[in-house]
Amino acid sequence: MDIRQLQYFIEVAKHKSFTRAGENLHVTQPNISRMVKSLEEELGIALIDRSTKQLHLTDAGKIVYEEAKKVVQILDHLSIKLSDLMNIQQGKIKIGLPPIIGAKFFPKILAEFHASYPKITCELIEYGSKKVEQEISAGNLDLGAVVLPVEETRYHSVPFVHEEICLLVHRDHPLAGKTEVFLRDLQHESFILFREDFTMHDRIINECIREGFHPKIIYESSQWDFIREMVATNLGVSLLPKTICEEVDPAQIHVIPVQPSIPWNVSIIWRKERYLSFAAREWIRFTCKYLHQPFPLE
Repeated sequence: MDIRQLQYFIEVAKHKSFTRAGENLHVTQPNISRMVKSLEEELGIALIDRSTKQLHLTDAGKIVYEEAKKVVQILDHLSIKLSDLMNIQQGKIKIGLPPIIGAKFFPKILAEFHASYPKITCELIEYGSKKVEQEISAGNLDLGAVVLPVEETRYHSVPFVHEEICLLVHRDHPLAGKTEVFLRDLQHESFILFREDFTMHDRIINECIREGFHPKIIYESSQWDFIREMVATNLGVSLLPKTICEEVDPAQIHVIPVQPSIPWNVSIIWRKERYLSFAAREWIRFTCKYLHQPFPLE
């Protein structure tokens, strides 16, 4: 059986016409007819009912049509994989990164990966964590960094950040001298948070509600450095990951641990059922090695 027999038959079945199938494949109608006829002879059964003016598939034809599409798709997939294998040094990877994560954790990884694979392009797309997950799920991104939790049944993940969220207050704030603050003591404060498309936005609101109050949010931003500057001018308080808190000026802003603690765990994720190019797989392999994490695709 020739793959062309299946491809020609699929086109005929799809368009219900030998002529239109030939036009789409740039093959003459007689050649299409001969190829389909040879497939029928090889299978020993009629696939097309030729007794009527309108072309119809027989019951056998319907079965062959559905299965032939799967065979052609598998062979196309195989061709892509082999092509990737031959061009592993080239390619493009689309990576989703929340600004708070990308700026702090990824420059060194990306620089070292580029040194090893100079022909692979990494397109970095900045979204909030929730949007990154949505775009990965939709197939618009190869992979991305997100704040946990995510659906473990849908994604592979490589953890790389485990820390806690801390309170940021202006140096003149009444809480500035505290060594720790209970979240419930912030119920009368004005909050400066990340926007709604950031997982941290919902995380902080939910933690406050769990402690018995709904936070009064006066500003929202997608940029952590802008949030930092608003706290530095005493416009309100904020809650940010410990790593980011290390970037503030202690002469202007005091960083205080919060109780109960609010975890901030970040992982690189990608869809389990989606085919990954060899360039994307190599980036994940490289990053796992860099982070001393096991490669989950072995």
